[in-house]
Amino acid sequence: MKSAIRSVSLVAALCAAVAQAEEPSAAGRWKTISDEDGKPRSILRIDEQAGAYEAVVEKVFYRPGEKPDQLCDKCSDARKGQKIIGMKIMNGLKRNGLAYEGGEILDPDNGKVYRAKMSLSPDGKTLEVRGFIGVSLFGRSQTWYRE
Repeated sequence: MKSAIRSVSLVAALCAAVAQAEEPSAAGRWKTISDEDGKPRSILRIDEQAGAYEAVVEKVFYRPGEKPDQLCDKCSDARKGQKIIGMKIMNGLKRNGLAYEGGEILDPDNGKVYRAKMSLSPDGKTLEVRGFIGVSLFGRSQTWYRE
């Protein structure tokens, strides 16, 4: 009887691992869209590091009048004065299926750091990213598009 229970448990664990392996991951390149004008704003790379997901700015689509290679002058943490391109703006998110929670995200436009969560679409082509203060109700969402 114990051997049958172990066998069933092993099969269930393997099925769960295969199911998660088949789900798409947020890892990869993502295009962000400006809330102000609806145009592309940046390309970010999301990677998994030791079980947590983080995002780094790879490219910025500058608006007319903006200078290239901008620095995060409004940042108040260790990123103050750093170039936005190459900057880690999101970290600490843990995966739970298609949901990612428990991390934080920096808005380089205003220098503020927010709690963050993400939800990946089942086809892996869009990512709903929400930055918030306190509870998720008090925040803002953006849809990012797989590059």
